[in-house]
Amino acid sequence: MNKIRGGLLINFQPVRLEDKELLNAYLQERRYEGSECNFTNFFMWQKPYRIEWALSHNCLCIKASHRGLTYMLAPFGREEQYEAALAEMQSYFQRQGLPFLLKLVTRGTAEVLAQLKPGAFVFREDRDNYDYVYRAIDLCELKGRNYHRKRNHIKKFMEAYPDFEYRPLTADLVQACIENELEWCEKRECDEDPSLRCEKFAVMEALENFSALDYTGGLVLINGKVEAFTLGEQLNNDTAVIHVEKANPDIRGIYNVINQQYCRQNWREMAYINREEDMGIAGLRMAKEAYYPVMMIEKYDITLR
Repeated sequence: MNKIRGGLLINFQPVRLEDKELLNAYLQERRYEGSECNFTNFFMWQKPYRIEWALSHNCLCIKASHRGLTYMLAPFGREEQYEAALAEMQSYFQRQGLPFLLKLVTRGTAEVLAQLKPGAFVFREDRDNYDYVYRAIDLCELKGRNYHRKRNHIKKFMEAYPDFEYRPLTADLVQACIENELEWCEKRECDEDPSLRCEKFAVMEALENFSALDYTGGLVLINGKVEAFTLGEQLNNDTAVIHVEKANPDIRGIYNVINQQYCRQNWREMAYINREEDMGIAGLRMAKEAYYPVMMIEKYDITLR
């Protein structure tokens, strides 16, 4: 696909479904490790984070604004085009009267930028946005001492709900997942929490556009009712990413079940599964660490020195 060269001014525009093929040409050109580096992520979070895109010097530029902070991701494209694209990005911040800020920059890209402009940038670790990456076989099989408690939770679930069903997500089941999301949010009072309110919108956006996006999903039915669902897709050549995992918190072990069942059914052939970040939430960090990640995808904020 021919890529458009950016002009002197970056022309940012909203993320639309009809942009998917063009954006994917950039997102899939190289092996990106960050969980955010896919069209589904940009589309489902675009309104809460005011995500927009533009092309500059054969690079894809992504801009976001949230809670009064405007930032960009590192450019997506070939390294030889980075310097020109970065200069144009910096010019955009200056024209808007905003400080230059890149977020969610992975270690490899940060090293490239440091070599490209020695001494120009300040790098700050963003631990709350590190991605948790697991061996796919570990999440599928849950073997060994580390996963004894997970297996026990699943066993208790199976004993309590022997007639449960696991099904792949299909268009006719989307509405039932939407109802599950609304129930989950009612229990958690999402509308009273800005972060959960944003997440609710993003999940609904993904579900309502199931047929147009590239993710797959799975769900757990108990007595014919959806009590858990999850959404994910292939991130790069050897890694899948899990976008969403929701379940009835009153049902013991159901999170363990939906996690294992979906990974078994969809990602057994992958080497790794990226389960995204913990956002600095203590309970979520504990839950992700309890599955024993084999690596963390480090993320950095980058400002000008």
